Amino acid sequence: MKKAFIYIITAALLFSAYWFLLRKKSAKTPPAVSIVLMKHSPDFNATINKVITGYLAVKDAFVESDTNVIKLKTRDFITLLNTIDTNELKKDTSSVYETVMAAINDVRSNAESIIVQPNISEMRKDFSSLTEMMFPSFFVAIKYEGPTLYLQNCPMAIDDSIPANWISNSQEILNPYLGKIHPEYKATMLHCGEVKDSIIAK
Repeated sequence: MKKAFIYIITAALLFSAYWFLLRKKSAKTPPAVSIVLMKHSPDFNATINKVITGYLAVKDAFVESDTNVIKLKTRDFITLLNTIDTNELKKDTSSVYETVMAAINDVRSNAESIIVQPNISEMRKDFSSLTEMMFPSFFVAIKYEGPTLYLQNCPMAIDDSIPANWISNSQEILNPYLGKIHPEYKATMLHCGEVKDSIIAK
């Protein structure tokens, strides 16, 4: 009887030790959450996001093929571009600051050219140039930290034979070069194009 009691006590102790070790082993340590260090202030990034929204409004106006709205939205885009607080960029090296300023000036120059063009065909050529100044130069220079964007391409954007790019916040293709009201294709080529690259915050 005494031996049986000792066996029971020993078994209970062994089971308790096993259970304790098993629970300790199975308790998972929560994965470490990496801290993303932003390169810019929230205000600076908010301004950049407004500039991108302004560009997207110009792109949408081209989809609708409305020259008056294109000019209006392009002026709005230039106004937003001029609100970028470049003083914050002076915290970096002088070469970085100069690179950013050159990128902003190139974007502004191409946007201003859209406004003075006599017809939508010439406007679209300048919109193509504007996009080339935006991606990758502008995004790389400012060290973009905003939402994911998509670089899209149409192989027949200019004069039915020259490819051109545009930037979108959606993977859906809405072609600003052929648009909804093309003189020959009407809206049949609205979805002509493909996603070529993505613009992701580094």
